[in-house]
Amino acid sequence: MGKQYKTLKAKDIAFIKQQKVFFLASCSGKEVNLSPKGYDTLYVLDEETILYLDFPGSGNRTYRDAVAGGEFTLMFNAYEGKANITKLFCKAEISGKDDVDFKRYLEYFNVEASYVRQIFVFKIYAVETSCGDGVPYMSFEGERESLREWSMKMAKNGKLEQYMKDHEVPPELDNI
Repeated sequence: MGKQYKTLKAKDIAFIKQQKVFFLASCSGKEVNLSPKGYDTLYVLDEETILYLDFPGSGNRTYRDAVAGGEFTLMFNAYEGKANITKLFCKAEISGKDDVDFKRYLEYFNVEASYVRQIFVFKIYAVETSCGDGVPYMSFEGERESLREWSMKMAKNGKLEQYMKDHEVPPELDNI
């Protein structure tokens, strides 16, 4: 039986830290954006706050939805061991490289600032758990290194900052 409550519990934090992949959904009046995420890009700051380190890459819809005051859901599934689904319902703030807290937030991650697009600060207003019995068992084989390698190569060639500036809000999504 699923439960909903206001803040993360110790068991939720432990579960989140074990996951190799999570899903990030956002919406701000346009289509719902849903993306699988990996790497070591999450940090639980406290029972009401999660930091998400965002690498550059394809579109920047999470940014668009945060700027528009949209809604966010982070979903974690157990693929090994006991079945479980944990969803975090949040609002988001953006910490860009010019933000006073950016350097402090970046210290929670093992990555150079030049490879990062922004850090999202998710403020949790509800946590929901459900059984997850319908989620299959799956094993983790490893991370794809291509996004980090692409970011490092672009930064080394002096092109990453311009790429991020050009993709701050994709032009076709700019008219929310």
